[in-house]
Amino acid sequence: MKRKVFAAVTSLQVAQLAGVSQSAVSRTFTPGASISPLTREKVLKAARELGYRPNAIARSLNTSRSRIIGVVMSYFDNQFYPQVLEALAHRLDALNYHLLLFVSDSDVDRIFDQIMQYRVDGIVLASTTLSHELSGECLATGIPVVLFNRREESGTASSVNSDNENAARQIAEFLLAAGHQRFAFVSGLADSSSSQARQKGFVEALARHGVNDIRVVHGNYDTQETQRVASALFSSTPPPDAVFAANDHMAMTVMDVARSTFGLRIPEDVSVVGYDDTAPASWPSYELTSAAQPVDEMVDAAVALLMKQIDSGIIEPEQITLPAALIVRRSTRQVRHEPTESEGVTLFQSQEV
Repeated sequence: MKRKVFAAVTSLQVAQLAGVSQSAVSRTFTPGASISPLTREKVLKAARELGYRPNAIARSLNTSRSRIIGVVMSYFDNQFYPQVLEALAHRLDALNYHLLLFVSDSDVDRIFDQIMQYRVDGIVLASTTLSHELSGECLATGIPVVLFNRREESGTASSVNSDNENAARQIAEFLLAAGHQRFAFVSGLADSSSSQARQKGFVEALARHGVNDIRVVHGNYDTQETQRVASALFSSTPPPDAVFAANDHMAMTVMDVARSTFGLRIPEDVSVVGYDDTAPASWPSYELTSAAQPVDEMVDAAVALLMKQIDSGIIEPEQITLPAALIVRRSTRQVRHEPTESEGVTLFQSQEV
């Protein structure tokens, strides 16, 4: 049985039914355009009767704006990034922009041409980064790029991060205050700027207190890799009595290995700290002490950077760093001096950082 194909309703048909100009129809469906309430109501009524929907692709050709922001992510095991994605989608939607998600490994260059085919107005890279060459190409073509929870050394792209180094120093001070003596750090990917900064802050803070024997192992943000290196840590003699992992996902994997494979008690035998303060960190089965990234503030900053550069047509890369707070839960021993309380959350602020 053949189905009848109906031609798409045009803006001209809407204009004729509403008794207005075609430009009035266009202004009705253009955010922020000037249109009288009476004319707007006539157009919307005609559009409902005819089943008209504006063509976003055609409009983008006319305005040179797609109102699409390309977002590239590569690592969804960590609950931090789904949280970021949701916040970004809501923030962009409020500005009548649309989020187009691309899922890639750490090599964004591989899908760069695909991203550009969608005529995106801007790009957010989370859990990944661009090469120096492609960052320069985006700069030359006027497409703003914001790295989220990442940084690249050339400074050709904007970035928004929490203060990774300072938060890691806070973690070191906290663990020292709790009387720990044997430390380990579980790193993320070798090219992850956030993992590098967290390792640097942690190791340097411990070194200031004369602690230089720090086990650094590579979990690579991967469950199996983290299980393997955690098993190696707890099989060593003596094993660490404090482990800081570069994110919550790896920290919780370390906790699982410590308890299930080695029968260790947390925090009596070993304290474990993560980074991000994702939702599972507060679950009763983990109660993970973690450095909380200010997701809403970071998303607001990233979107504000994009909008400023899109609206002005001027790309001047900016690097924004926001403070992180150490949220203390039961995966770590109590410190000798009490942490502070704020809105029902336990915080730690070292006096030496």
